Amino acid sequence: MIPVDCVFCKIAKKEIPAEIVYEDEKILCFKDVAPQAPVHCLIITRTHYRDLLSIGEKELPLMAHLLGKVLKIAKKLGLEETGFRLVNNCKESSGQSVFHLHFHIMGGRAFQWPPG
Repeated sequence: MIPVDCVFCKIAKKEIPAEIVYEDEKILCFKDVAPQAPVHCLIITRTHYRDLLSIGEKELPLMAHLLGKVLKIAKKLGLEETGFRLVNNCKESSGQSVFHLHFHIMGGRAFQWPPG
C-alpha cells in the first residue's frame, strides 16, 4: 500500500516541485534539498517501494534499469572524471528517513573512509 503522505511519490507525480536532473518512465533523479556534498541528488523509483528489502525478483529489471542509468546521470552531473558515491540507506537503523526506495548520488568532494 502506498502511503498518502509519501513525499517522493508526490515528487514523482509532480505534485511537489523538485529540480529534476533526469527522468524516464521508471525512475526520477532530482537535486537533494539538504545536500551533504557539492553534488547531491536522489534517484527514486516512480513506483513506491518502502526500501531495498521490499524489492523482489520481479523488480530486478527495475533495479537493473536504475543502476544502468547511474552512469548517464553521473555524466550529466559532471562526475564522470572525479567519481561519485552511490548510497542506499535501508531501514531506520541505517539512516533511512524517507520510506520510499531511493539512492543518493554524491560527488564534488573527497569522501573519508571509514566515515567519522
